[in-house]
Amino acid sequence: MRDIAITLIIFGLLPVILSRPYVGILVWSWLGYMNPHRLAWGFSTTMPFAMMVALATFAAMIASKERHPLPWSRETVVLLILVLWMFMTTALSLYPWLAWPQWDKVWRIMLMTYVTLMLINDPQRVRLLIYVIALSIGFYGFKGGVFVLTGGSANSVLGPQGSFIEDRNSLGLAMIMTVPLLYYMRAQMTHVWARIGLLVGIVLTLIAIVGTHSRGALLGLAAMMLFFLLKSRQKFAAILAMIPLALVLLYVMPEEWFQRMETIEHWEEDESASERVRAWHNAIDLAQHRFIGGGMRALVVWGGRDSHSIYFGMLGEHGWVGLGLFLLLLLLTWRSASWIIRNAKRQPELRWARDLAAMIQVSLVGYMVAGAFLGLQYFDMYYHLVVIVVMTKILVRRALEPDGPARAPPHVRRAPAPARGLDR
Repeated sequence: MRDIAITLIIFGLLPVILSRPYVGILVWSWLGYMNPHRLAWGFSTTMPFAMMVALATFAAMIASKERHPLPWSRETVVLLILVLWMFMTTALSLYPWLAWPQWDKVWRIMLMTYVTLMLINDPQRVRLLIYVIALSIGFYGFKGGVFVLTGGSANSVLGPQGSFIEDRNSLGLAMIMTVPLLYYMRAQMTHVWARIGLLVGIVLTLIAIVGTHSRGALLGLAAMMLFFLLKSRQKFAAILAMIPLALVLLYVMPEEWFQRMETIEHWEEDESASERVRAWHNAIDLAQHRFIGGGMRALVVWGGRDSHSIYFGMLGEHGWVGLGLFLLLLLLTWRSASWIIRNAKRQPELRWARDLAAMIQVSLVGYMVAGAFLGLQYFDMYYHLVVIVVMTKILVRRALEPDGPARAPPHVRRAPAPARGLDR
């Protein structure tokens, strides 16, 4: 029954995509983040829904009368150079039988990232994309939080099989990045029940992050929450929101969870943590041995295991140049988000952009910290946030022009107090 329902929904959306190409990006993102077909057990689990949606989106772009220019910026240029560099390292990889299948996934992500930049080109579409991403991953936060509270705390919260967020570590990182987006979404809502529902979703997602039993996710969660507190003028309200999480830690999580988290302090006594450190040394060794790195997935053979780090993963697979481009992209995105906050905070009609940029910075903090222990350097959510910042900056610049259309997205609250403290 689930297979039929999911198939009917997706096929029913194809005509909408053909008439409105940007809907294709929303549906593709929904499929990529939530993986609804992975929640079934029959024929839909192997259906190429993402490819169908992508082809429909390309066909709609060609047939559409709307122009879809690609906006160039520092970030998009650096990203393009990074993609070309990754292609070269793949073509010259040490282990091509491992590199090319991974490249086949990565180039599709990068292509749709640029298509996103072409189609998500007004405030309403930006808002809709954020909502799709937040609710898609938030679904697993809600589900995982309920699982923990109803007796599943001794087991790990897991993501959909066959996806980027299948294992507990990856799901934990994705949920860390999603919490600020849910917070932003709640701040934009005017309906009281929508705000209450999103607040419940945020709390359950925080609980689900703890329920993954991932030490890297716990460190990322702590960094993300600390950054939020440092930036926010609503510190007391933020602290109150942590009370349910503290209660879960005290009364729900089993002793095994605390024993596992204690190994963070004494990592040298934990075999898993020690293997991570050895993997990082292997990545450095490979980059020093080979200037361009070993190519995608090379560390699995070179060091015997995955890098378990976005930084050492880029270093080992694409060399110092690849790591430098990756870090430069992160830095430029951060600076652009800061520019948005600085230039939009005194414009009431641009508060949506200011609050969004602030929340994306909070998400990036979680990605930078948790990602230090997880090999998710190709995670499409990160690249989506990059292009969302790029497009939001373009929209703010247009709005600040003397004759610019300084308008907030429809149905967005003008002065969202909860996120107002994150404007520095």
